[in-house]
Formats: sequence, C-alpha cells, structure tokens
Amino acid sequence: MQYSRVSPLAFKLARLSNVSALRHVSQVRNLHIQVPAALYTDSRKSNILQKGLFMNQIRTYADKVVKVPQMAESISEGTLKQWVKQVGDFVKQDEEVATIETDKIDVTVNSPASGTIVEVYAQEEDTVAVGADFFKLEIGEAPKEGAAPTKKERVSKPIEQESKKEEPKIEEPKKEEPKKAEPKKQEAPATPKPAASSSSTSVSNEKIYGNRNETRVKMNRMRLRIAERLKQSQDTAASLTTFNEIDMTNLMNLRSEYKDAVIKKHGVKLGFMSAFVKAAAVALEEIPAVNASIDGNEIVYHDYVDMSVAVSTPKGLVTPVLRNVEDMGFVDIEKTIAELGKKARDNKITIEDMAGGTFTISNGGVFGSLMGTPIINLPQTAILGMHSIKERPIAINGKVEIRPMMYVALTYDHRLVDGREAVTFLVRIKELVEDPRRLLLGV
Repeated sequence: MQYSRVSPLAFKLARLSNVSALRHVSQVRNLHIQVPAALYTDSRKSNILQKGLFMNQIRTYADKVVKVPQMAESISEGTLKQWVKQVGDFVKQDEEVATIETDKIDVTVNSPASGTIVEVYAQEEDTVAVGADFFKLEIGEAPKEGAAPTKKERVSKPIEQESKKEEPKIEEPKKEEPKKAEPKKQEAPATPKPAASSSSTSVSNEKIYGNRNETRVKMNRMRLRIAERLKQSQDTAASLTTFNEIDMTNLMNLRSEYKDAVIKKHGVKLGFMSAFVKAAAVALEEIPAVNASIDGNEIVYHDYVDMSVAVSTPKGLVTPVLRNVEDMGFVDIEKTIAELGKKARDNKITIEDMAGGTFTISNGGVFGSLMGTPIINLPQTAILGMHSIKERPIAINGKVEIRPMMYVALTYDHRLVDGREAVTFLVRIKELVEDPRRLLLGV
C-alpha cells in the first residue's frame, strides 16, 4: 500500500468538501500524517474519511514519541526524578516536561513541539536509558476557552456525574441500617487488651531510651558518583598534605577599602577567592608539575590554567571550571565564580561547565573549618584547601600581635609532585596573598 504525506488540515477539507482537496494539499512539505493513496484515488472509498473510520489511524501518525535525550558522552542513563507535566497537560515548545538526575548534573527534558502529553513510558525514580521512549506528544495548539474539554476533563466529568447520581442511592439505605444493627453482639471488645499492654510497654521504652526510629533514604546518583570518585582518588594517588598559614591583614584591608567601589562599577562583590585563584594561577605557571596530570605512563603538562572551584549544592559537591585563569583579573574571576555558583545552586550547571580542570581550590572556611586535608580531584595532581580566618597571636618583628590568620593545606600526588615542589608552591601562594601588590606588579 502506498502512502502520501498530508496535514491535519487536509482531512478537514476532505470532510467538508471532497477528497480531491486532500490530493491537492498532499503536496505540502514537512507534514506529519500519512494516508493510504487509495483513499483519495477511489471515490467509492472517500466515505471512509467522511464517516471518520480512519481518524484513529490519523491520530497515531499525529502523535510524536519523544526519546530520552543525549546528556553527555560519558552518561548513558539516569534516574527520572520528577514529571513537571502530567498526562493530559498541554506543553509549549521548549517547555520543561521532566527532570532526569545523572551522576554529574540534573538534566531538564524539554518538549520538542507544542502539544498535549497523551502517554508516559516511565515513572518517577525509574532508571531511563538514553534513546529510550520517554513520552508521547499529540502535536497541536493549546485548546481555546470554550473549546472541547481536554482528556482529563472528559475523564473527570463523567466520574463527577456518576458520583452525584449515586449520592441519593447511598443515603436511602442508611435509614434502614439502625434497624438491622445488633449492638449486643458487638459489646465484647476483648481483643484490644493485648494491644493496650504493648502500647504501654512502648511508652515505657520511650521514657527510658527516647525515640529510636530509623530512616533509610536511597543515595542519589550524584552522591554515589562522588563517593566512587573520592574512593578512587584515595586508592590511586599517593596523597600527601603540606600546611602553612597566611596573614590575611593586607588582603582584608584591600577588600574593605575597595569593595564598595567594585560593587558600584562592576556590580560584583570583591571576596577572597579571587586573590587565591590568581595567586594559584601564578604559582602553577612557575611550578608546572602541580598543574600537570598523569595519563597512563605519560605526564601531561598544561600551558594553561583551568581552575576548578568546589561549590556546595543541596545534592552534593560540584566543581565548575574557570577557563584560562592566567589571563583573568580579580573582577573577572569574581564574576565568573558568582555566575557558576548561581548555576550550580539552581541546578542549571552543565557538563561543559565542569569538564576539564587542571587544579582545584576548595574553601571549607565558609563553613567554619579550621583545618582539613582535601582529597585530590583526579586526574589532577593537587588541590588547595582554604580554611576559616581566626584572630591569633603571632610574632611580628619581635613583637606579639593579634592578626587574622588562615590555615591553608595543599594535598598533592607524590607520584608526580615532590615535597620540595609542593612546599615551594604553597609558600609562593602565601607570599602573593599576604602582599596582593605582588599580583598587580607580577613579582
């Protein structure tokens, strides 16, 4: 049987006039529905269209089955976390329909065209594979006010009418029920007594031990992936950590003096991260081994600095990347960090935002951490950990002074970085942060 491609408008014309109109409109391009050619070549069969016997077949061709989209090269499946739209809902083109959770990011699935969702092929918390059938969309425009009811309304209205009709039928036998009731047979509640004793036991236990309930929650894909990568890092890298402390006096004075001017001119807050990121970029260029990575039996040296900055989100830790930090200034760094941080917290971060990275900085000090040893983000070679700023007495030119001090930690892979290089790297960051003028003068 041969088929010709025609639009839904062609069928309306065929039903209102004749089948020859269908043949005329079939020449239109980019149409969605296919109809046997015999239906308009044989006039005796034209009544099939007029009676609507073929409309069910037409509707199947108008429906579009949407597949699970490609998320990233390394991601082949995910967990369906939420249906934003339900069966019977109308969606516009590019409107969000569902959210799929992967081990790296949450992916939003948008509608490829405007239409009504007529069927879904997965439920929330199901694992869905890339390319599998996801939902079926009946392509069309939004129903106008006063138009025919949607599928939901068609289902709900008969139910409401049936319930209204059944209400008087239910009320009538209620009057006869007391006559048939036999209270004497129901007067023997002997069985609840053991339950009372058990409840009294549980109450007494609560008085002694308190509430001892347990709640089990399934780990999300991101947390599972984080756990896997951290364990892999511990098992693979020969991790070692070196520490130092930084006097934050000059950097804090610089920030307090110019923060209002920076906000007024650039619309961004001047924080401490920009100074550490810039200082790390300078130190990485001077000590290339810390900016390198191991690939099999080879060492890969990078002539650029892509800085991964750890950002905490409700679902876990992500590390968006600042590209070519060596060419950026303080304000550019702060703007980029603010943009990537907002995207991460809003679950709009993409795989491209986190791909790559030659060195990582993690700022646990924002949560009050005094000291800690960060874990290397493979395949990188080292990670810098910042901690909270605390006022401590230190010796300055033979005198004891109270200064705002920060402990910093560098965890490095001893397979590639020697202790001398790691200590030199951390001391260089200390020098640059303690005297920010060095960053401006390049000394």
